Amino acid sequence: MIAVIGLLLGFLVSALFLIQGKRRSSNGGQEKKKQSSNDDEPKDLKPKSYSKTEVAEHNKRDDCWIIIKDKVYDVTSYVEEHPGGDAILDHAGDDSTEGFFGPQHATRVFDMIEDFYIGQLRL
Repeated sequence: MIAVIGLLLGFLVSALFLIQGKRRSSNGGQEKKKQSSNDDEPKDLKPKSYSKTEVAEHNKRDDCWIIIKDKVYDVTSYVEEHPGGDAILDHAGDDSTEGFFGPQHATRVFDMIEDFYIGQLRL
C-alpha cells in the first residue's frame, strides 16, 4: 500500500514538472512584455497575507488553495493534472505541509511549488 502511494505521488510530481514547463514556455514572451511596460510603476515588495479563514474558503476542485509552512499557494490550475488524483484535495483550503513533505515528492517539487505562491499565512 505504501509503495502504491509512493508511486502515485511520484506521478504527481512528474506531472507538476511537465505542466510548469509548459506554463513557463507559453508565458515567457508575455511576462517580459508585462515587466517592461510596468517599469515606471512602483513595485509592492510585501507579499499579500491571508487568514486561515480566507484560505479555508478555497477548498474545491475549481478553487483550491493550500498552506505549506505558513505560505499560501493557489494550486487550482494543477488539481486536474495532479498525478495522485484527488489526493491534492484532501487538505484543500487547509495546511498541506505534512503531505507535501512526504517521501512521495522529489526534491524538484520544492522549487516548482513557488510558481503557485500567492502570499503568506497571517498568524
